[in-house]
Amino acid sequence: MLADPFSDILSLTKAEAIVTGGFTAGGPWSIAFPGRDKIKFFAVVKGGCWVTLEGEAEPIRFEEGDIGLLARKRSFVLSSDPALQPIDAMSIFTGTGRRLMTLGDGNDFAHIGGHVALDPLRGGLLSDILPTWIHTRAASPQAAIFRWLLDRLIEERDIGQPGAALASAQLTQLLFIEILRSHLSAADRMPAGWLRALAEPRIAPALRLMHGEPSRPWHLEELAGACAMSRTSFAVHFKSVSGVAPLAYLTEWRMRLAERTLRETRTPIASVARSLGYTSESAFSNAFKRVNGRSPSAYRVAVNGVFEEQN
Repeated sequence: MLADPFSDILSLTKAEAIVTGGFTAGGPWSIAFPGRDKIKFFAVVKGGCWVTLEGEAEPIRFEEGDIGLLARKRSFVLSSDPALQPIDAMSIFTGTGRRLMTLGDGNDFAHIGGHVALDPLRGGLLSDILPTWIHTRAASPQAAIFRWLLDRLIEERDIGQPGAALASAQLTQLLFIEILRSHLSAADRMPAGWLRALAEPRIAPALRLMHGEPSRPWHLEELAGACAMSRTSFAVHFKSVSGVAPLAYLTEWRMRLAERTLRETRTPIASVARSLGYTSESAFSNAFKRVNGRSPSAYRVAVNGVFEEQN
């Protein structure tokens, strides 16, 4: 199987989408949700509503099958009418022990919501690059996939078959991936960064090579050749979409892998260096400090208090 840089980064950040609840509503209703330091998402599975997002001048209309993802700490209001005075979501959901609430007769509208848990140290690699707000409409090219996933999530929640919790977790994770895929389809409107780079087919072969064998001493000519581009054209185009030069991207990716190994294992630093293609521990340490601002041993102590053993 070809290397998959997108999956690599989701794995590195430990991105895990979790459905936390939902509600149904009928008649006039309006609920205010506080801002959270988490990536939030919600989907309209029946009816429609208005979304009033902190910092936005006008309410946004959501129809059945639409999905919203909020990557910044912003409060928002869901309502049948933006003119209504909202009630505090915490007064409805906190302490009830229920994951599904009903407002009014519950016949007009249905919603499910959740958040994306991220690694506290490396999660910024994903959250910092996402836009504040992603609105994926039911009429998008992924509409059929979204509809199927939402239908299955509701079925797993309501019927309660054996394995429902695990099935729901897997479906929610796939829903999050599809939201990001939908966002990637508009890559030409994104700022330069790794997310835009992943969506650029012209440099995809080079990214797959670097992620597939990060320890290999890749040369610019090899990477450009894989993309059927001249060295100069490849270097210019790669930097225009990713924000960094190709070999700088490779170094940064190696350091992200090194951080994970240093944080999660007691592997000696010399072994970490060799696994990432460095011929000496000092060369690796210098590269790590340039990117991270600390030496590998200082980083390891700072993140988990594990002191480097004698090599």
